[in-house]
Amino acid sequence: MPKFLIQATYTPEGTKGLLKEGASGRRAAVEQVVTGLGGDVEAMYYAFGADDLVMIVDFPDTVSMAAVSLTVKASGAIQSRATPLLTLDEIDEATRRQVAFRAPGA
Repeated sequence: MPKFLIQATYTPEGTKGLLKEGASGRRAAVEQVVTGLGGDVEAMYYAFGADDLVMIVDFPDTVSMAAVSLTVKASGAIQSRATPLLTLDEIDEATRRQVAFRAPGA
């Protein structure tokens, strides 16, 4: 299952919701969304700094991740980015593939 690193920052409205619901309330809401699409929440942490929330989630496909991302961003409560995570085996496989590439100007 594809794995993603989610980094998110609450907007002022999203922060108000977090203060009202608490972190465990948000965890339950996230798990409901992710498991509803056949995924799994591997880790969920709150943080200081540029990101308020960091998660690692698994989804059955990239389309599911995109659907969640679009829906969450449309809410206006969170600004987020999703980074696909690859296993060591996937990178090893990538290193074995031949790629026909010519650098610009070469």
